[in-house]
Amino acid sequence: MEVQFTPEQESKLAEIANVEGVAPARLVQDAALRLIEDDARFRASVRRGIDQADKGLFIEETDMDARVSRMLSI
Repeated sequence: MEVQFTPEQESKLAEIANVEGVAPARLVQDAALRLIEDDARFRASVRRGIDQADKGLFIEETDMDARVSRMLSI
């Protein structure tokens, strides 16, 4: 697979890679793998939520607001 970046994007990647002490290609590969893993976790969470909703398992809006507030404060 090949990914194209603008010269500006390549420059930014090179700067970050230099700071991190890795090759730019490795930086991009690691970022893509994290994205894939995060996406898989997100999709699994959505599926669990849909399954719970299909079973009639809901929480009150105030409880959900509290959960989101706790998640964002971490």
